[in-house]
Amino acid sequence: MKDKLFGQVDLSRLLDSAIAPDLAAFAGLRGTITANDATAVCAIAGTPRFGDKHWNEAPQEAGLGIALLKAWHTFGVDMASHVHGAYAFVIVDAVRQCVFMAVDRFASETLCYRVDARTLAFSDRADCVAGRGDELDPQAIFDYLYFHMIPAPRTIFSQVRRLPAAHVVLVDRQGAHVMRHWALQFDEQHRQPFVKARDTFRQLVLDSVAEELAGHQRVGAFLSGGTDSSTVAGMLGQVTGRPAPCYSIGFDAEGYDEMEYARIAARHFGCEHHEYYVTPDDLLASIPAVAQHHDQPFGNSSSLPAYYCGKIARADGCSKMLAGDGGDELFGGNSRYATQRVFEFYQSVPSGVRRLIEPMCGDDSPLRRIPGLRQATGYVRHSRVPMPDRLQSFNLLTQLGPATVLAPDFLARIDSSEPSRHMQGTWNECQAPSLINRMLAYDWRYTLADSDLPKVRGATQMAGIQVGYPLLADRVTDFSMSLPPDWKLRRFKLRWFFKEALRGFLPDEIITKKKKGFGLPFGVWATRNPALKHLAEDSLQTLAARGIVRPDFIRKLISEYLPEHPGYYGEMVWILTMLEQWLRRQESTGLTLRFQARND
Repeated sequence: MKDKLFGQVDLSRLLDSAIAPDLAAFAGLRGTITANDATAVCAIAGTPRFGDKHWNEAPQEAGLGIALLKAWHTFGVDMASHVHGAYAFVIVDAVRQCVFMAVDRFASETLCYRVDARTLAFSDRADCVAGRGDELDPQAIFDYLYFHMIPAPRTIFSQVRRLPAAHVVLVDRQGAHVMRHWALQFDEQHRQPFVKARDTFRQLVLDSVAEELAGHQRVGAFLSGGTDSSTVAGMLGQVTGRPAPCYSIGFDAEGYDEMEYARIAARHFGCEHHEYYVTPDDLLASIPAVAQHHDQPFGNSSSLPAYYCGKIARADGCSKMLAGDGGDELFGGNSRYATQRVFEFYQSVPSGVRRLIEPMCGDDSPLRRIPGLRQATGYVRHSRVPMPDRLQSFNLLTQLGPATVLAPDFLARIDSSEPSRHMQGTWNECQAPSLINRMLAYDWRYTLADSDLPKVRGATQMAGIQVGYPLLADRVTDFSMSLPPDWKLRRFKLRWFFKEALRGFLPDEIITKKKKGFGLPFGVWATRNPALKHLAEDSLQTLAARGIVRPDFIRKLISEYLPEHPGYYGEMVWILTMLEQWLRRQESTGLTLRFQARND
């Protein structure tokens, strides 16, 4: 798998002696853009931009690198707050004797690093940084099974770290210092007329789409039929003045196919619409490739249909795709936002009353056997769980029980409370007064930076095509943070402002539909297609033989759970299959799969 950004710096030379003028050769840097001056060198992935036009005088690649170094010499470690766009960059400074690395607000471009007393290695891929002797981190595997991805800063490799979204790291004589460069500050008191806000919003999205087209002859768009992808597709047509090439994925499985909504949007905007129906045979052909493309285990099942979209667009002559990711997380579109508002009402009940009713709502309460009261006791049990743990109340691994799923020796290596601490730390980063804004900021980390964007980034990289996220442009994000909380979640109506601002632009059917996206009917197909079932069974049995999961759990999962509830337990089968397929790729490259011992 080719990396976009790579370097290995001899820290002993950088920190303890003078450096030869050829800094680029010394640091071994390479990126989509590289530049150097008399004292520093930089490598860049993505398209960093500056808020001040003074810094954007030379838009050419070489000029961009020089501008980045100029900003470093001017602002130092504060420079990232002056940089916008989707980027990851590394600067090696011989005079200051340090290495400075940064990623954008949502980690649209990613950066992994490995540092010890003598050497700093970095890349956009964790597996390009890991050494042959690196051990796998059991805690990271547990995190993967819990979140279906591995949240930064941890990676699957015990010695490799991934820089979290909106963070920088400075490596100098005092070690590695990780800092946030973008504060999560929501302006909840700002009020403006709706019409003015609507017009501003539409223009911001239009400008963001236009900005993504620079340097490309043919740009397409993902089109799921939801509000986000439909908005981007419609704006793309407006900017170019011609039918926008749009690409949609369908599934011949009841409850999973949204192609009709994509067709509604395509007809409404006059798009050049391309459809493809993914089949079980496609899954058989692509599951190993998709799993093994990622630099660590990754379980977002929408990655496979996204790959087929990118593949078809690339064959159709597109050099870039525009994705609609971000609309839900910036403007309040996920159903859990309304659900959590319902649960939060319980917190307004007087504490004395709560102390009286909570003992009657346990799992063994006789009230749970009375129709109507079962739901009431369930509401109390879930409502009393504090945020953000409440967001994981129905987590599949938690529901099944780690001891039921994981082999005893493996379970002894991990701390099952670690995900809760990680979530609490993320939750505490945002101090917004409103529940909705705190949930949005939380999702910027877990849903966007660590899941949805790696999904789209990985899928398009596999397809050999670039990707842009116009709804995540910094100006659109800043605008969303200035909206009143009740414009995002009005009572229980999701993304109120977004929908009202686009009323008349989007078809009414799109505005009123419930979003599903590119959900994958893997569990359903795995119960019906013998070859697909064999692939899953073989993967899970091998994973059990590795000592990660319990053999008895695998047998029960395949023979009982999956046939009874394929949509629900299919997700567990999927993430276990993807884990095993990724491990097989590492073995094929010569990596010895050893687990790091737990340090108590």
